[in-house]
Amino acid sequence: LRTNTCGELNKSNVGKNTTLCGWVNSRRDHGGIIFIDLRDRYGMTQIVFNPDSKFFEEANKLRREDVIQVSGKIMPRKEGMINKNMPTGEIEVIISELNILNKSLVPPMEIDDRIVANDEIRMKYRYLDLRRPVMQNRIKLRHVAAQAAREYLNSKHFLEIETPLLIKSTPEGARDYVVPSRINPGKFYALPQSPQLYKQILMVSGFDRYYQLARCLRDEDLRADRQPEFTQIDLEMSFVEQQDVLDVVEGMIKHIVEKTTGKKSPERFKVMKYTDAMDKYGTDKPDLRFGLELADVTEIAKKSEFSVFKDSQMVKCLPCPNDMTRGDIDKLIEWVKENGGKGLAWARVKGNQLESSITKYFSSDVQKKLIEKTKAKEGILFFVADSKKNTNAVLSKLRNKLGEDLKLIKENAMEFVWIVDFTMFEWNEEEEKWDPAHHMFTMPKKEFHATLEKEPEKVTASLYDLVLNGTELGSGSIRVHIPELQERIMNIVGFPKEAAEERFGFLLESFKYGAPPHGGFAIGFDRLCAVLHGISDIREFLAFPKNKNAESPMDGSPSQLADKDLNVLKLKVEFISFSPPFPILFP
Repeated sequence: LRTNTCGELNKSNVGKNTTLCGWVNSRRDHGGIIFIDLRDRYGMTQIVFNPDSKFFEEANKLRREDVIQVSGKIMPRKEGMINKNMPTGEIEVIISELNILNKSLVPPMEIDDRIVANDEIRMKYRYLDLRRPVMQNRIKLRHVAAQAAREYLNSKHFLEIETPLLIKSTPEGARDYVVPSRINPGKFYALPQSPQLYKQILMVSGFDRYYQLARCLRDEDLRADRQPEFTQIDLEMSFVEQQDVLDVVEGMIKHIVEKTTGKKSPERFKVMKYTDAMDKYGTDKPDLRFGLELADVTEIAKKSEFSVFKDSQMVKCLPCPNDMTRGDIDKLIEWVKENGGKGLAWARVKGNQLESSITKYFSSDVQKKLIEKTKAKEGILFFVADSKKNTNAVLSKLRNKLGEDLKLIKENAMEFVWIVDFTMFEWNEEEEKWDPAHHMFTMPKKEFHATLEKEPEKVTASLYDLVLNGTELGSGSIRVHIPELQERIMNIVGFPKEAAEERFGFLLESFKYGAPPHGGFAIGFDRLCAVLHGISDIREFLAFPKNKNAESPMDGSPSQLADKDLNVLKLKVEFISFSPPFPILFP
């Protein structure tokens, strides 16, 4: 239907004939001549209908988003009509043939990057939203990133292998989406939260280098960087140590960055221990594009007469070199309270002394030690006193806010950092039990194998996260490949032998037939695409995302099943009186 696209013609094509297809982006009538910007995913070309054209009347009736095919002669634009902002801005096509392929209703949104509709409209009419050039470019960049990942991993002898989408339900931190089995009434498949167990079994099967761009599904609360279904670049390797996996992932990320942004990544990514990240930044996802390191002043603060400091588990300080007005500080105090903090103490640095309403509780020696500990020369010291967990959480949020508000973040910087040596277990206060910090298939460091059950709080593991500009891109670990060790870990996190066999017996059984040492990594692909291009919402890189209620306004999913379909599945839906109600399925 076409000989050229709407983005490729230029002055070197002048004098030639062309046939184009696309959507009417805009129509203008100037002095009896009709100008139309014709758009496809490659760009826009100006087409012209002169008054003597036999298609002039038809062209005059064209409206936005009508789909047309045109033929004509490529001509140079007149002086003063050249648009240097368009790749095709030096030419126009004088039309001799017009074929209307389809008409459009009046669109409920503008197909224009300068005018962005609200989320509800964008989601309901996603097919129109995707016509916008910015969205076309984002989906194209996603494709380029996927091709770059495959290109790199293929060059390193990885095999792309698909794992099942209908699997056994096993806990991986979030709720499973489940699928009833018609052939096996009363039984359900789960949709995979990740290919974790199957990729480990592939290692047992002798495929020493595996990857896939895996679709993963998790029934969890949504936010800007989460969707119920998403894509991972998932990989696993046999006969490796931690550094081998890190090297492969670094190489792949650098290749993706160069192919999609044209930028060069650092020669080597920074590496930081988990404990150091928590000490300095209060989070295992530090944004290293700016400074502002935290300082633990618990021991110094306990020597003060300030009861809030003396009675708290932890006191930490965030030194801010910029001076602030009292009004600015009061706004920060309110912001902290709105974001999970009990309060925010502060003091202004003046030489070797601190000035604030709380400094009356500090001796000159305590003030001097606080200044020395924080290495503050001027500005404000912000203090948070609370439990260790809450202190770090509040100050890490405050640090990020100050980085933005004070414009301390280096523009266009890409600060990658590996966070390593995570704790293996974390205490679940509600259930009074140990949970895996990441997942239960992670190999503890060898020096802790003998004391796993005695001191689980001290165990560190071969766990590693990759962080870019304060966003976690992915996570991985060296895996457990010894069945006895895996059973011990499962027992610690609440899966005694019988329960472990019930849920994970197929994995444990495979380990008994010569499982090799192995490890891997998974990158949130949608998140990677978004972060590399400075966008916080991963929906911008998904063709058909869900909204915050895990719904698709475009197709109306999720929807109820008709009674006849439920009968085939031997299911009955009843609602119980919770708020909001949710269905219970009875086989």
